[in-house]
Amino acid sequence: MRIAVVNKDLCKPDKCSPFGEKPCIKYCPRVRTGDKTIVLNEKINKIEITESLCSGSGICVKKCPFNAISIVNLPDPLKNEITYRYGKDQFSLFRMAIPKKGKVLGLIGQNGIGKSTMLRILSGDIEINFGRFGDDIPDKDEIINFFKGSELQQYFTDIKNNKVKIVHKPQNITVIPNFISGRVYDLLKKNDIEDNLDKISERLNLTEILDRKISVLSGGELQRVAIAAAYLRDGDVYLIDEPSSYLDVSERISMAKLIRSLTDKNKTIIVVEHDLAILDYLSDYVSLFYGMPGVYGIISHPQGVRVGINIYLHGYIKDENLRIRENPVIFHERPPQSSMFDTGDVIYTYENLEKTLGNFHLNVSGSEIHAGEIIGILGPNGIGKSTFINLIANKIEANHNGEIESDEEENKQLRVSIKPQYINYESDGLVKDIIVDVKLAPHLSQSYKKRLVNNLDLSNIEERYISELSGGELQRIAIAKCLSKEAEIYLLDEPSAFLDVERRLQVAQLLRKSIEELKKAAFVVEHDIITQDFIADSILVFDGTPGLEGNALPPQNLRDGFNLFLKIMGITFRRDSVSNRPRVNKLGSKKDVYQKRINEYYYIPN
Repeated sequence: MRIAVVNKDLCKPDKCSPFGEKPCIKYCPRVRTGDKTIVLNEKINKIEITESLCSGSGICVKKCPFNAISIVNLPDPLKNEITYRYGKDQFSLFRMAIPKKGKVLGLIGQNGIGKSTMLRILSGDIEINFGRFGDDIPDKDEIINFFKGSELQQYFTDIKNNKVKIVHKPQNITVIPNFISGRVYDLLKKNDIEDNLDKISERLNLTEILDRKISVLSGGELQRVAIAAAYLRDGDVYLIDEPSSYLDVSERISMAKLIRSLTDKNKTIIVVEHDLAILDYLSDYVSLFYGMPGVYGIISHPQGVRVGINIYLHGYIKDENLRIRENPVIFHERPPQSSMFDTGDVIYTYENLEKTLGNFHLNVSGSEIHAGEIIGILGPNGIGKSTFINLIANKIEANHNGEIESDEEENKQLRVSIKPQYINYESDGLVKDIIVDVKLAPHLSQSYKKRLVNNLDLSNIEERYISELSGGELQRIAIAKCLSKEAEIYLLDEPSAFLDVERRLQVAQLLRKSIEELKKAAFVVEHDIITQDFIADSILVFDGTPGLEGNALPPQNLRDGFNLFLKIMGITFRRDSVSNRPRVNKLGSKKDVYQKRINEYYYIPN
């Protein structure tokens, strides 16, 4: 089976050959023999490919200057398993995940691989077409009959008969203020079917913000409000898309407990989540998505949550005899015994600092940072992490005589590059304009610049307008901009937000290689514990009372830092016996009690 996909956003016939025949058409072997394998649709000014005529030579893929064409050969049996296709030369989804009443189904996979498409099918927003178009589109009865004997038969029957109420918590919660105004209380009360508002507000720590306007909420507050609104609507099926974005570790656990409680009401829950520790905690079983982003996605057979996540990390699906990853993801069982920064060059020093903002007060314990060091910042939301970053960046001034750098001249020359938590570009130019800035940075080596562009996969979106980009794509651009500037300190606030599992690990490796090569230092705020473990050399912990008082402690080694932070959170992690990946312990379990007693909250005890 052969799939030919044309990315309509990237296909630009006027630019690739304004005065002559398009290179994909000109060099196609089948076109040269007289077939109309590739043609230009003049109505939409895009090329179209007829798969049945395509020889699969791949010449058009190589000749397209905008990387708009993908030709993929798949096993023939998949031809009968296609679920949905957006168009004759567009993205295809194969198979369906199977939701079950009283269970949480977790979905794992890269962005652009079909997870949102599947959620749209389950929500009834789009209907399965089995890759057929025009007069050949299947009706509802054919779809129901296709899934005869599985839970999906009853599911689609209920959708047809309007017997199922579907609640959808969207991925990008930052756009909520564009569509909804007023107070948090009014929004939640409108959705409060069973008079649970007070209980849910307490569980999600929303009580203090009920009288606030939605327009002034932070990302974490918006996320918790969106989750609360979804829960209160009392549906039959809950489609939850990336519920952990912008939440701190404690809030993620509270969110996971709340969503899991829906199983007690025999609800059907499907969750897309890229924080593997939270997905593990949430799910009863998982489906893996693999394929080629933007081209095709295949859904694996259902797997137990522990086994499924391990399969995804290892990269080999045994029951399908298929490898989806070249190299397995390996977790270290114990932290490094010694730090390379103990005797490294000190490039940055800050003394004790204080800052008061309204009713909030922040205390910062002074410390020093070494060349090549990445300091991971951990702490609950509202504890002063962003304020600390602004102090370090000299965007705000401390209360008293505490100074950053003892030498005033050195302090003035300190250069800081920031990747903010919320990404907002004022201009609406093309991505390639930003890429050009990266490629022209005179202080960077060619290998460094090439690594930024390739590892963040920017070439494939360079012809897109910034306003068209998804949250994950905006995140990748912001990271590239931050790491391409000349600076002594790099400050990255939640770099994994909206990134899938694959991209989080790639970004972690990129950050480590970049800071090591630049011989500079970085602070990274990150709530995904597993990602933070991959990134950080040392940990800076914040404690205190969110919204009132924060204390930034001096950086510590990984073991001490994680132990202190998780002790404050009251959470312990065990290690999977096969992959060594961290897994959240249930509160009060034997492992939880044991690890708290011996003060080992994260790493395996000796």
